[in-house]
Amino acid sequence: MTSLPALEAELARQLDLIGFGGADWTRPRAHPDGPVHDVVIVGGGQSGLAAAFGLLRERVSNILIIDDSPEGLEGPWDSYARMITLRTPKTLTPIDYGVPALTYRAWWEAQHGAAGWAAVDKIARGDWMAYLRWYRRVLKLPVRNDTRLTRIEPIGDGLHRLHLDGQAPLLARKVVLATGIQGGGEWHVPAMIRDALPRHLYAHTSEPIDFAALRAKRIGILGGGASAFDNANAALALGVGEAHVFIRRPVLPRINPIRFMERVGFTGRYPALDDATKYRVMASFLGHNQPPTNDTFDRAASWPGFALHLGAPWLHVEQRGEQVRVTTPQGEQDFDFVILSTGLVSDPGLRPELAAVAPHIARWADRFTPAPGEAHALIDAHPYLGAGFELLPRDEAGEAALHGLFAFNYSALISLGLSASALSGLQSALPRLVRGVTDQLFLDDGEALVADLIAYDEAEFLGQWPRKEVAA
Repeated sequence: MTSLPALEAELARQLDLIGFGGADWTRPRAHPDGPVHDVVIVGGGQSGLAAAFGLLRERVSNILIIDDSPEGLEGPWDSYARMITLRTPKTLTPIDYGVPALTYRAWWEAQHGAAGWAAVDKIARGDWMAYLRWYRRVLKLPVRNDTRLTRIEPIGDGLHRLHLDGQAPLLARKVVLATGIQGGGEWHVPAMIRDALPRHLYAHTSEPIDFAALRAKRIGILGGGASAFDNANAALALGVGEAHVFIRRPVLPRINPIRFMERVGFTGRYPALDDATKYRVMASFLGHNQPPTNDTFDRAASWPGFALHLGAPWLHVEQRGEQVRVTTPQGEQDFDFVILSTGLVSDPGLRPELAAVAPHIARWADRFTPAPGEAHALIDAHPYLGAGFELLPRDEAGEAALHGLFAFNYSALISLGLSASALSGLQSALPRLVRGVTDQLFLDDGEALVADLIAYDEAEFLGQWPRKEVAA
């Protein structure tokens, strides 16, 4: 077993061996309103941090990451994620770019040895967050915390003004929305819940939940995906008396297509598919709820207060005093609180920071028409992205407004597959994003760079012929 300081020294050596660092090649921009960043990355979780490292590898260092969370609490891992371990295989190497000393395994073994790594089944959620904090520190990534983006305003000349809550705006040539699973739309709350219940009687799985206040009480959980079982486990472990999970389907979801995608190259090669095939693949993919891992299900089922109701969609919900009455085909049940594991909807029109440009963003419905009877409303609402995660216009008026905006979040699912918010896809998605951003930076200044090349006259060879004899 090495030590963490020794690993960090080895990482510094490996970064030096691959030529990390060096002077930027981008051309500085001036603006009367203040400094201009080449790239601002919105979101300081795993995707945003790794995108920044990728840009630094390409000698683009005039960058900034902003995140609305306090330092060390970026992303879901210490907030609404309630699984005990990650669901992905521990052998994935999603954000290290092939630098061995930057992998999670190297970080783990430096502290716990090779035997400790062999004993790991799946990566503990808290350990993954600790690794991300180390990743940020050791790479010296430029993150500004407690900074919330409210609106993106195109201001011409290829620039965007980023309006912030309570802070002076930022100027950027490129904006990468590394905003996670919810960053391409919003979490879905069914109207039957939203219209019938006051907010203190329900929460989505993506929200903070005060389980201590529900000690010894009954809760109902709508939805059969993995997060439903994660929340049941978390609730029962913190003293909730009963947790009832309700699933519309008559059987539990069992198939996880992500495992197949990981095995046969779908995560990396999916973007090469034509639109019709992408549509068909994603219609099938979205038809699967992600099942709980076997250990998560077994843990939930072992609690005395756990109950599972199959073939039990919620038909009606109403408030009864300070309780919630839920009606299913199996009858009525009363709960002190209900939790919604009902997923999300991806649509750039739902994002407040995109309000100024959302009408111009091309959706799948604008670019592809499925066969009669095969239309899928959830797919159609997703943005239709370019090969480098860039937002594309649905009209000519949107070309300038959208130039420089990149959606590196879950809304990229249909266009580019498991990528921006899935650990399974980051390894292949990150280089694609970095190339998309840096290609744009280069081409935006292409004429000036070409002119500089043609005018370049710095002599490198200093030899003379015939050679002058040097006196002895």
